[in-house]
Amino acid sequence: SYHKIVTQWAHLFRTIYCKVDLTVLPECSRFLYYMLPPFVFNDPIHGHIELPPLLVKIIDTPQFQRLRKIKQLGGGYYVFPGASHNRFEHSVGVGHLAGELVKALRAKQLEEPSLNSESLINDRDVLCVQIAGLCHDLGHGPFSHVFDGMFNPQADPNGEKWEHEDASILMFDHLVDDNKLTPVMNEYGLITEGDNENDLVFIKEMIKGSQLYKGRNNEKSFLYEIVANKQNGIDVDKFDYFARDCHHLGIQNNFDHRRFIVFARVCNVDGQLHICSRDKEIANLYDMFHTRNSLHRRAYQHRVKMAVEIMIKDALLKADQDLQIKWAEGEACCLSEAKKHKEAYTKLTVIEQILHYDASTPSSLEEAAQIIQRIMRRDLYQLVGEIKVCSYIFMCLYYKFTIDNPISNYTYFYSKFNPTIGFKIKPEEVSNLLPECFSEKHIRVYWKRRNDKRLEDAKKCFEAVKKVLILDESEDVKHSDTKF
Repeated sequence: SYHKIVTQWAHLFRTIYCKVDLTVLPECSRFLYYMLPPFVFNDPIHGHIELPPLLVKIIDTPQFQRLRKIKQLGGGYYVFPGASHNRFEHSVGVGHLAGELVKALRAKQLEEPSLNSESLINDRDVLCVQIAGLCHDLGHGPFSHVFDGMFNPQADPNGEKWEHEDASILMFDHLVDDNKLTPVMNEYGLITEGDNENDLVFIKEMIKGSQLYKGRNNEKSFLYEIVANKQNGIDVDKFDYFARDCHHLGIQNNFDHRRFIVFARVCNVDGQLHICSRDKEIANLYDMFHTRNSLHRRAYQHRVKMAVEIMIKDALLKADQDLQIKWAEGEACCLSEAKKHKEAYTKLTVIEQILHYDASTPSSLEEAAQIIQRIMRRDLYQLVGEIKVCSYIFMCLYYKFTIDNPISNYTYFYSKFNPTIGFKIKPEEVSNLLPECFSEKHIRVYWKRRNDKRLEDAKKCFEAVKKVLILDESEDVKHSDTKF
């Protein structure tokens, strides 16, 4: 169908201009990319969004459609009735925003003739960035971060460090191979072979947040800051899930990502190109981190949500070895091994399998089902207590940052009168009321049994421990000096 459409257009142009060589169809890829109408999605967050046909081909695959079954906020749906959204719509939103940002950056590049031509964003770059945004969460397991952040470290404590981004790369390769999309990508002008500017390598590097720059040279390193920005965390992934999560949770979102996109541009910072924002937009970026803090405190780290997710993790651990995921004829693996098998990972939706286990199955599955049934009955683990502790205790709220200020230390701005040079802005130049700390460390203790007399004893013990720990982080306390 591709060649038929291109040939028809070529015949038309040949009739009019007599200059089209019908034997050079691959050169029409860019022409086709712009001539085929985009698909329109009506999204509750971004309104009517347009995605190119290649992205829709990716969406219409089993590997991508499985994201419809994975809750964006894991166990949050058991606490917040509106938090029913899934990784599917978030991924579509990120693909859209990735395209919006990279196109905005390209438009501003064209206004600046002094930029090196090697750093100019081309059509292939735009399409690759959109695909990376769309596929960045392909590897999420059941209940999102419950699987990679809670279950996997306990189920496979001696294994290599594994994150959902690793599974996203595995699933992306599986999606492309299983659906024979490589020829389709070639038809759209993408380079899928060789080591020099391989677009598949570039897409996977953006998903991982890698800074190896194999897919693109150093002149285009700023493109790696769009989907998964490992430098300061300001990326389109957060733009979408802040807006989407706030919408479904009923929490105010003070950050305007559309305004950020309008003022974003590529600037030179000490010989390296980075995405920079206008200096007057620094308050908007502080609002972004305030929104993140609010979401963590009120939703992501909600005590009941965490209790539900701990119970889900316990159920998965109980079921791990005995719940076999069949992924081929005569081939099966346990839950913790599924991440190594792309076919098995595609089928990894396990809660219903646990709940409706066969009577002849091992007792561990029955125990796992009982934990899930407790969640359904609202018979949850009880919070014994919570304590803010010094840095030597290592259970950190999921902020992904140290106490360093990511805006003053890792974010660059430009001025109205010098829009090509990026610079940092110190906190004292903005306001004396800015936050000094961008992460906190907490310990929570949960009691697994309800209506147990020992719960009160546990709370008393926790209060005793709380008095021993020094809450004031300014005092020097060493773990070895503390006795429990």
